Amino acid sequence: MSVGNTDGPHAPAAPAAPGTAARRREQRGWYFYDWAISVFSTSVITVFLGPYLTAVARAAADARGYVHPLGIPVSAGSFFAYCVSLSVLLSVLVMPLAGAAADRSGRKKPLLGAFAYAGAGATSGMFFLEGDRYLLGGALLIVANVAFGVSMVLYNAFLPQIAEPEERDRVSSRGWAFGYASGALVLLADLALFSMHESFGVSEGAAVRICLATAGLWWGGFAVIPLLRLRERTGAGEPGAAGLGGGWRQLLATLRDMRRYPLTLLFLVAYLVYNDGVQTVISQAAVYGSEELGLEQSTLISAILLVQVLAVAGALGMGRLAERFGAKRTILGSLVAWTLTVGAGYFLPAGSTGWFFVLAASIGLVMGGSQALSRSLFSHLIPQGKEAEYFSAYEVSDRGTSWLGPLLFGLTYQWTGSYRDAIISLVVFFVAGFVLLTRVPVRRAAAAAGNVTPERI
Repeated sequence: MSVGNTDGPHAPAAPAAPGTAARRREQRGWYFYDWAISVFSTSVITVFLGPYLTAVARAAADARGYVHPLGIPVSAGSFFAYCVSLSVLLSVLVMPLAGAAADRSGRKKPLLGAFAYAGAGATSGMFFLEGDRYLLGGALLIVANVAFGVSMVLYNAFLPQIAEPEERDRVSSRGWAFGYASGALVLLADLALFSMHESFGVSEGAAVRICLATAGLWWGGFAVIPLLRLRERTGAGEPGAAGLGGGWRQLLATLRDMRRYPLTLLFLVAYLVYNDGVQTVISQAAVYGSEELGLEQSTLISAILLVQVLAVAGALGMGRLAERFGAKRTILGSLVAWTLTVGAGYFLPAGSTGWFFVLAASIGLVMGGSQALSRSLFSHLIPQGKEAEYFSAYEVSDRGTSWLGPLLFGLTYQWTGSYRDAIISLVVFFVAGFVLLTRVPVRRAAAAAGNVTPERI
C-alpha cells in the first residue's frame, strides 16, 4: 500500500513504489490461477466428461442398463450426474473446514497448492479412463471437483489481501477475464483435435481423453505462477490451531461470528438467489437449444465458445462500469440484463441459429461481469483476517444450493411439458435477487465489518 511522504518536499518517495510494484506483481500472479483452473470447468465439466463418462458407464452396464458402484444399482445414464452431485456435497463439507484452517494457520498458499495439484493430478489421470472403467472415472471426477471448489475458496481469499479497496473491482474482473480467455483458447484447441481426430491418427475416444488429460496438465502447469508470486500473511488464529479439531472449532466460531454481520449475510442470501439463476441458465442453455430449438451439437459447442470469448470483454467492461457507478449498481444492471435475456430466450423460434447466437452473446457479456463484481463486492464485507472462512461461506452459497434452479427448471418442464415455460421460470431468481440486493446498504455493511470502502461501491 502506498505510504504518504512526511519528510518534506524533497524527500524520496522510493518506499511507495516498491510496495505498489510488489502488489501489482502479486495481482498478476493471482490472475493466473483463474487462467489455470477455468479449463477444468469449461473443457472437462461443461463439454467433454459428461458424455464420455456416460458412454464408459454404459459399456460396463448390465442388460438393464445399470451399473453397481458399491453394490448400489445406478442407471448408467445418471452416473455422471450423481458423481457431480456427490462431489458438490463433499465440497460443501470440506470448503468451510479448509477456509477455517487457512485463516487460523496463515498458510493459505500450501493449502492452495495441495488442492490445486490434487485436482490437476486427478484430471490428468482421466487419460486412463477407457473401456468399462466407470468407477475410476467417477472417483477422479469427485476428487477433481472437490479440489476445484476448495482451491477456489483459498484463491478468492487472497483478493482482499492483494488489492486495495478501490482496486478490487478491476482486479477481480481481470481474474475472471483471464479465466474465460483461457477456457476459450483451450476449448478451441480441443475442438480442433476432436473434430479432426482422424487427421491426427487417433480415435474419437482417445481425442477426448487427451483433451481431459491436457486440462489437468494446464491446471497444474500454470498453478506454479500464483504459488510463486503470492505472499503468505499471518493467520488470525493461534499458532498450531489449524489441525482438524482446531479447524472445526474455528468453523463453529465463524458461524457464530457471522451473526454479528447481518448485512453481510443478507448479501450472501441475495448472491445465493441470483447466482443460482445464472448457473442454471448456463447449465440448461444447451438443453434448451437442442430439445426446444432443435439445434445441432456443433452449433451448441460453437455457442459455448462464443460465450467464453465474449465473457472476457464482459468482465473487463463491467469492471470499468463499476469504477464509474459502483459494483452494486453495476450488478443490479446486470440482473436487469439477465432478466431481459431470459425473457428473449422464451420467444426464440425453433431452428433460429442466428438468434441463438445473439442470446449466447448476451449471456457472455453479462456472465463474467456479474460473477467478478459479486466476488469483489463481497470482499469489502469480510472482517480482516477471516477472508478464507468467509469466502468458504461464499462458495458454499454458490455450490451448495446449485440444485435449486435446475429443480425449478425440471419441475416446470414436468408440469407444463414446455422448455419455454421452464426457461422463463428462471426469471424469478433474477427478480428476487435484484430486490434482495437493493436492500443491502453495502457501505454500511463494509463499515460494520471494519473495512474502509472505496469512493464508489
